[in-house]
Amino acid sequence: MGATATLKTDSRSYSLWSLSWPIFIELFLATLLGTVDTLMVSRVSDDAVAVVGLSNQLFNGLNTLFMTITGGAGILVAQKLGSRKPEEARTIGIIAAKFTAGIGLCISAALCLLPDQVARLIQMPEELLPLARGYIAVAGCGLAPFALSAAFGTVIRNTGNTRGPMLTAVGINLLHVILNYGFIFGAFGFPKVGLQGVAISTFSCRTIMMLVLAYMFMHAFERKVGIADIRLRSPKLFKEVLRIGWPLGVNSSCWMLSQMVIFMFLAVMGAKELATRAYLNTLESFCFMLGLAIAMGVQIKIAHLFGSKQWKDAYASAYKALGVGLVIVTVNAAALALTGRWFLGFFTKDPEILRMGVSLLALNIVLQPGKMLNMGFGSGLNAVGDTRFPMMTALFSMWGVATGLSYYFGLHLGWGLVAVYACMIADEYVRGALAFLRWRQRKHLTRAEQRDLRQQSAADGVAGQPAGAAAGANAAATGARA
Repeated sequence: MGATATLKTDSRSYSLWSLSWPIFIELFLATLLGTVDTLMVSRVSDDAVAVVGLSNQLFNGLNTLFMTITGGAGILVAQKLGSRKPEEARTIGIIAAKFTAGIGLCISAALCLLPDQVARLIQMPEELLPLARGYIAVAGCGLAPFALSAAFGTVIRNTGNTRGPMLTAVGINLLHVILNYGFIFGAFGFPKVGLQGVAISTFSCRTIMMLVLAYMFMHAFERKVGIADIRLRSPKLFKEVLRIGWPLGVNSSCWMLSQMVIFMFLAVMGAKELATRAYLNTLESFCFMLGLAIAMGVQIKIAHLFGSKQWKDAYASAYKALGVGLVIVTVNAAALALTGRWFLGFFTKDPEILRMGVSLLALNIVLQPGKMLNMGFGSGLNAVGDTRFPMMTALFSMWGVATGLSYYFGLHLGWGLVAVYACMIADEYVRGALAFLRWRQRKHLTRAEQRDLRQQSAADGVAGQPAGAAAGANAAATGARA
């Protein structure tokens, strides 16, 4: 079985291109169809859009809890497969799915049973509460299958199979649009139930996606995952998952919270500043999406190389990915700056918003290389298990530079939206530069290489002893442990 497992692992492609392009397609379709989803909900009412928008802020925040388990598990799965330990990789995948399911079920139960309290907790306006109760209760139930989908998808991708989750996402997103259309407009024989139908569509699609990914997950490793494996436990491996995963969760939460605070600053500045930033968020997401896919792909690649003890290749991969990513995001940002006024015209005709938006798109040419620098080396650090350093730089820079300076220059000095955007650019470059310096130190790579050399030396020393001496040494060691 070991030979077969090795063959299956080696047959997977860990080239940057083969890993990244399916991730890009998945991200692109999710963003594109998310935009279409919002446009369709707007046909129900503006109140429905507000309910979905505010509720999704809550759901996105809760999703960061899953990152603690899924993020760490994905990195370890790639490392273990690289080091020819498929059974440990399989165990980590099962543990991640099991604990993520537990967290998801608890959250879904709370949202389903206490929708009114949850709506009030997130400051839902009183007039929107009737709509919000039903939406949060039904869509909230979908967090449990979403949590499992996140676990399954992350593990599957880190085995080198990024196409499977991509194809699943394509099918599910198209189904989601069809169901939304049916429930909102009463088409295809569906009842016309408005926002409740959108919630039902969300829950149904997430459940179907979970089932499809569960099937892929069962066959992701050499030995098929079965129902009996639910009882599988390994405190040692679970501690490894948490050691790598909890900083990833803190990092994601930190980013989301800082963005929410910055949006609050923009709300104080005015509705036009807030709208401009919202439109820019949409356009920027298409701009850096391929760079993000490259960063996610190189994280899988480096983790696999790190596990297989190919230290030099792992180190060089981050630079190769950065070189490709910088060219792509810079070209995308320049193209967006040239065509930005035309794209913004799809969203608004307000001349002031158009003026501010065009100026920010020019600054976006400066932002995107910094974002790629941060994503590229940050992903490399995460891949080798150095997740605490990006977390600490995020806590310092996101709050001290992005949020703190945005308040000082944007609100206190009254320099407005451009100052806030400049502070966000500074944050990306600060974190990117620190991640670059950390990667150049090769701290985790050198430590792992030295540990491997010590283990090899110890093994060679035991192998070089006469049989009797080796047996005596082993007996002495056993006696000492006793």
